[in-house]
Amino acid sequence: MSTGASLKGKTLFISGASRGIGKAIGLRAARDGANVVIAAKTTEPHPKLPGTIYTAAEEIEKAGGKALACVVDIRDEAQVLAAVKKTVETFGGIDILVNNASAISLTDTLGTPMKRYDLMHNINTRGTFLCSQACLPHLLKAKTPHILNLSPPLNMEERWFAPHVAYTMAKFGMSMCVLGMAGEFRGRVAVNALWPKTVIATSAVQNLLGGDEIVNQGRTPDIMADAAHVILTKDVSYTGHFDIDENVLRAAGVTDFAKYSVVPGAELMPDFFV
Repeated sequence: MSTGASLKGKTLFISGASRGIGKAIGLRAARDGANVVIAAKTTEPHPKLPGTIYTAAEEIEKAGGKALACVVDIRDEAQVLAAVKKTVETFGGIDILVNNASAISLTDTLGTPMKRYDLMHNINTRGTFLCSQACLPHLLKAKTPHILNLSPPLNMEERWFAPHVAYTMAKFGMSMCVLGMAGEFRGRVAVNALWPKTVIATSAVQNLLGGDEIVNQGRTPDIMADAAHVILTKDVSYTGHFDIDENVLRAAGVTDFAKYSVVPGAELMPDFFV
């Protein structure tokens, strides 16, 4: 999909970009000729989760972009700051931050160990805030800077909290960063959220949330990548929005969504929070 706008020459810092949606967003930008920083932990192949920061970098280069692979655990402030510093030294600045890295545990209150609670909050909420804080001094120098958090609309309904309150709090923390930072940096940095209407077929969904049965009722990460591209090529005046992938693309003139389905014609499963 092409809207005519381009990310050519832009530098994107994407957390958790070694696989899944983060990598798909990087590849879409790479096709424009963008610089893509893969800020993630995976340096060795995982038995269940394919891809490393190095294989992702190779794919980015093959797609037409320039890649920088950085070993980053976004819970570690020193690692985040070092990766941001290396990004600026390599590409001269940062135009776009995509807060994609996330942890999930769909467990109830009594079934959520505090270690898992801390993991989700340290990666989702704290990691998003930390990456934003580290990148903002450079984003503020860019021409059309964007922060895009892959987080849901702030739907404060009991049904989204009751089954997995710890996870919902952690994801909504990312969305609260959008709400606050969009206001704080209005007119200077665009800050938005993007969330899928349906399940997205990633290796994490396949391995952690239900296997092929769930994946086959989903769409490919390409729909999120195309929607992100539309948002990231807008002016900084477009800020404070909690966007849904399909809605963004429909507004951009897309009418054929069949190409995104994992199984053509399959009934799609809605994602959480929508």
